[in-house]
Amino acid sequence: MVDDNAKRRRTDEMSLDELREEIETIDQEIVEKIAQRTYVADTIAEVKREQNLPTTDEEQEQAVMDRAGHNAEQFDVDANLVKAIFRLLIELNKVEQRESR
Repeated sequence: MVDDNAKRRRTDEMSLDELREEIETIDQEIVEKIAQRTYVADTIAEVKREQNLPTTDEEQEQAVMDRAGHNAEQFDVDANLVKAIFRLLIELNKVEQRESR
């Protein structure tokens, strides 16, 4: 994590356009990570299908939510926001898993 003084120095040295370019890069990285996560979730769906396992695993979902909350706290991000994003990702993966069965 970056301390507040370092953040201030950094933003003082960067123009608005440079900051927006940084956001654009971060946004692209976020989408790339979502794509990677979706690929792995699709692979999990295949394994579940092959092993005749249910689409929903509430224990695993809770573990993901707990981990998301913990990670949010580590980076000083609103845990409810992060959990909402992960809930959406989980629900989208479950819909895809159901549709592929």
